[in-house]
Amino acid sequence: MVYRGKEKLSVEIKLSDGQENSFIPSYSSLDQIQGHVALTAHTDTKISQVFITFEGVVKTYVEKMASSSPTSGRSEAFQCFLRLVQPMEDVAFPDAGVLKADETYTFPFTFAVPEKLLPQNCDHGRNNDAVHQAHLQPPPTLGDPLTAAWGKSLMDDMSPTMAIVSYAIRARIINGKKSNGKLNITAEDSKKVRVVPHILEHPPLVVQDGQDDDYQLRKEKPIKKGTFKKRLGTIVMESTQPRSLRLPPPRTEKPCPVTTSATINLRFDPAQPDAQPPRLGSLVTKLKIATFFASKPMEDIPSRSSDFHYSSTKGIYVETLTLSTLCMASAQWEKHNSPDSPPRRDTAHSMPSNSNPNIPTASSSYKHKLPYYTTHILVPIILPGKDDSAGSGKKVFVPTFHSCLLSRIYVLDISLSCHTPDPSITDPSLHLKLPIQISAEGSADARPSISEDEAQAIARREAGDFAWHPRSVAPPSPGYTEQAQFPSFAPPTPDDMEMTTAEAQSPEPMEAGMASDIRRSSGNVRAHADVAPPDYSVHTFSRSSVSSSTG
Repeated sequence: MVYRGKEKLSVEIKLSDGQENSFIPSYSSLDQIQGHVALTAHTDTKISQVFITFEGVVKTYVEKMASSSPTSGRSEAFQCFLRLVQPMEDVAFPDAGVLKADETYTFPFTFAVPEKLLPQNCDHGRNNDAVHQAHLQPPPTLGDPLTAAWGKSLMDDMSPTMAIVSYAIRARIINGKKSNGKLNITAEDSKKVRVVPHILEHPPLVVQDGQDDDYQLRKEKPIKKGTFKKRLGTIVMESTQPRSLRLPPPRTEKPCPVTTSATINLRFDPAQPDAQPPRLGSLVTKLKIATFFASKPMEDIPSRSSDFHYSSTKGIYVETLTLSTLCMASAQWEKHNSPDSPPRRDTAHSMPSNSNPNIPTASSSYKHKLPYYTTHILVPIILPGKDDSAGSGKKVFVPTFHSCLLSRIYVLDISLSCHTPDPSITDPSLHLKLPIQISAEGSADARPSISEDEAQAIARREAGDFAWHPRSVAPPSPGYTEQAQFPSFAPPTPDDMEMTTAEAQSPEPMEAGMASDIRRSSGNVRAHADVAPPDYSVHTFSRSSVSSSTG
């Protein structure tokens, strides 16, 4: 893209890192962005500075709804969380700062996508340190339809227009300052790039039953013979958070399908000894994509979607994709005979009555001494690709992330239907809502940029200069042990015993001078004990010095 200023100055940003012909240049953490800025003036043009930066910004807005009118304005937020400046050498500037007509001047640049942001990028209030660490992770490109690409096709990243994360290389040509003191920008240009940072899989979420409506790891459902008939029993559906869906590096030409799996454990507790488990129906798997956005920094990681409804400073946008529909009619139930008295366990290590983690705990209506039935279902989870024939094939996924103004999370919705003996009633169904993460791999050839001294230190360590050496466990030498004096613990000598006896028989009180001599003697003993041995040094740190050094 070329922009011409008032003085007919042409500015163009060109890449030279192998993505010159890419539809949308894509990068991951530690990838280098290399290229140059070409300047061509149609007339002799004077310039004073050339600014080349790599910037990342977040833009959000929330519509304020009111009962008196359809809308009453909006609250907006803008954050420039990343700005890397390319240093310029004096030899790159033309003589006297004048660009000659019809000549092209090039200014090279090299940027590296950072793994972490600076701590001052998240300086707002937070409920815990985990929020701060999550907000220092660079967010992926989101919400810009021109950069939501896969190869040479424009894709939909399922983000609303109220939330945008964009990265760009910007070049500004400066010629002095204006009368108001601001820089006089003669011309400028920008080139958008797509960034998908390397994001690892985080530990599973802790979901509390009955206190979180967005997630549900266990569900119980009574099964009846008919509308006005007795209950057959209770079916229990249970699962855990599956492993993350791991995205390939953004520049992968032929990526493999992104897959994972979830295990569904089922249990049927009959109400009568002769009751049989129901026949399973269809299993539908859906992926819920939730984008949380706010016009002021979020103090916690979003966990409840209800907190973002009907708010003037934050909102939520949700889309749902159907991943698969499977028939479970061939699933086989396994019968278990319940023991009369389950084994007793220690309270500190309380566990279900069965030791098999794949067997759910009994339902609330389970009658002991009755048998129960179990079965297990392995559910494949596959993200739709760009060649998917369904409508979801035009979707592109970004990893799970949390920033100061934006968050993206995913929820796996699994629905299982059961067939009852009476076909006249509606088949009951059970729903689970499992948290699931989408992580992202980094480029295989990405390496952190280090200085020459660091490279030499690494080379010496690899060469064995810092190999382990045997250490001595011999007793310390007499030079260290003979300096310590502890007269208060030494056994008394005969002279000391005689003096002690004489003092005990003397009715006169101890003189003040003698007491001061004893105190001075004790002080000398302590001083000798604190003296460091040869070749050692003692450092005393005050609280203020420690604070200043760590700050």
